[in-house]
Amino acid sequence: MKVERGFNLIEILLSLALLGILAIVFLSTFSSGSKVLILTDEQETAKNVAESQMEYVQKQPFASAYSAAPIGADYPGYSANISTTSITSRDSNIQRITVIVIRHGEEITRLEGFKTRL
Repeated sequence: MKVERGFNLIEILLSLALLGILAIVFLSTFSSGSKVLILTDEQETAKNVAESQMEYVQKQPFASAYSAAPIGADYPGYSANISTTSITSRDSNIQRITVIVIRHGEEITRLEGFKTRL
């Protein structure tokens, strides 16, 4: 009776195939996690930019339109658009302020608030 030593070719190929499948699963999970972190960071940054723009508008005198505050160099690629709508059905001294934050031509977040004439 002959005793087999070592692995035969089929066992080695199956082991390598299984190892390759596990590596692909691990790397795709890692890649997806990285994308989620990047998107979360982008949304959080856009939210902070929108809130700072809204605070800037709130400090300005009551007007029919507002320009966006300068966005710092810490936020490359971000821009903000500010629009106003008078709420005449209730009171002409109330405005709806909408701040839209854009990055690389794509809307990231939108923030709405109100401003009253003092």
